[in-house]
Amino acid sequence: MTEIRSTQETVVAINTRHFRNVLGHFPTSVVAITTLDDDQRPHGFIVGTFTSVSLDPPLVSFLVDTSSTTLQRIRETGRFCANALAGNQEHVSRRMASRGGDRFEGVTWQSSALGNPVLDGVVAWVDCAVAQIVEIGDHVLVVGQVHELRVESVRTPLLFFRGGYGDYLASASLVMDQLVGW
Repeated sequence: MTEIRSTQETVVAINTRHFRNVLGHFPTSVVAITTLDDDQRPHGFIVGTFTSVSLDPPLVSFLVDTSSTTLQRIRETGRFCANALAGNQEHVSRRMASRGGDRFEGVTWQSSALGNPVLDGVVAWVDCAVAQIVEIGDHVLVVGQVHELRVESVRTPLLFFRGGYGDYLASASLVMDQLVGW
């Protein structure tokens, strides 16, 4: 149980399992956050919390558990790349979400201008320098100043919904928009 205080100081007890179950009904994108350490070894993890923050200046953010070892690498390097995984990259997500072992085993990538891993086969990527890190509960909000970004393919993105993976089925309007260049 977690207690949440409202603005009127009413305490509401929220069952943690119920909380996770309900929030699992909000589909999220699957994004691999990557960086290189000082020895040029790649590090990364998966988030479902990547979002845009500001257009001017261009800022993005994600949330990560405070215990993440890759978070420490991002703090040290001051940079990261957000890679939007494609619908056919569930295996990459599972590899990058695993504990221990080499998360980059069998994962091919190229180096960005800032020196971050850009994963092959992704839908799009955003290369950033850390602008701000804020501790919030048991997570950390990392805000990045965008330095470069690119759409790599028109593949559908990998999504996480109700505890499982899937991809976005392109609607006719989405396909038409891409054909006419919207």
